[in-house]
Amino acid sequence: DLQICQHRAPTCCTKKMEESYQAAVRRERTQSIQALNFELKYMIVGHITAFQEAFESLLRFAENRTSFLFETAYRPMAKDAAEPVKELFTDISLYILGAETTVESAVLRFFDSLFPLVYSRLINPGITDLSEDYTECLRLTRQDINPFGHYSKNMVTELSKSLWASRMLSQALSLGIEVINTTEHAALTKECSRALVKMQYCPHCQGLTLIRPCVGYCLNVMRGCLASVSELDAQWREFISTLEYLTSEIAASHDLEIALSGIWNSINEAILHAQLNGPQLSATVDKVCGQPKQREGNLSSANIVPVKEVTETQTFMMAHTSLNNKRREFINYMKRSRTFYASIAERLCDGDLVMRDSSTCWNGEDVV
Repeated sequence: DLQICQHRAPTCCTKKMEESYQAAVRRERTQSIQALNFELKYMIVGHITAFQEAFESLLRFAENRTSFLFETAYRPMAKDAAEPVKELFTDISLYILGAETTVESAVLRFFDSLFPLVYSRLINPGITDLSEDYTECLRLTRQDINPFGHYSKNMVTELSKSLWASRMLSQALSLGIEVINTTEHAALTKECSRALVKMQYCPHCQGLTLIRPCVGYCLNVMRGCLASVSELDAQWREFISTLEYLTSEIAASHDLEIALSGIWNSINEAILHAQLNGPQLSATVDKVCGQPKQREGNLSSANIVPVKEVTETQTFMMAHTSLNNKRREFINYMKRSRTFYASIAERLCDGDLVMRDSSTCWNGEDVV
């Protein structure tokens, strides 16, 4: 009553054993593919982690540098500016990780929060009554009177260019993991599991437990079984090309590290621009929001302080070098995996599964 291992000679197999063999080949195939995938998946997961760590390090550096700017050059507003600064860098981090937000909304929200502080602490430091309504009016007025000139828009442009590629790379790496996980659990058809039993276990039914499949026979069976997986070849090659493009974009002129480390300078230039145009801004704000209560004296020009350079360059350079090296190592490895799905049958038939350097092997019907 055998369904798969039918043979002219007497056999020691039963139908129940054939069913056990089918379960065994399914399990073994999954394990074999997982073993092949392990190194590739390990490299991608490792790069996601390394990329994230290096990125977080750069982000912390940029945030510390920005906080240092407020603490040294704009002390009157440093305490109140801490929260908007923190929110800005949190939004940037979430954007990189694929959150439904944009660089433009994050930057403009930051400048909306910054303007009331700049106006009340630097341009008109005599203001005593800064009610919620007046603060909200200043926030809304910022969008119309553009107190920070072209600097806020320039910051959006620079960050958008460099962060876009990093966001896409992060999403592409996650997609790569998803593809690999899916192929690990690709179901074997009934015909495939029968063919695998015939190739691996039918010799056992003849007492030939040491004989192994012929190489050509193994390749034919595996290619048939993995036809759906090997169809990923063209898309996988395209995926690797996309990774190459994204990593070169990040490393090119719109460099992530340069853009992040330049945030503090863009903010400084924007604040200086607002201070230098203080009288015109005050006249416009008074018309739109009314005149708040003021103390006597205090000229805004006295509060313009040149910013000091923050001394954390070494930390930044280390994170910069680390990120560049990680990118290079990773993309070189991924290039080598370009033919991963095209050669999966060959790789599964390699090693202990087939008979090599021997004159006898199993061809599905007999020993040849």
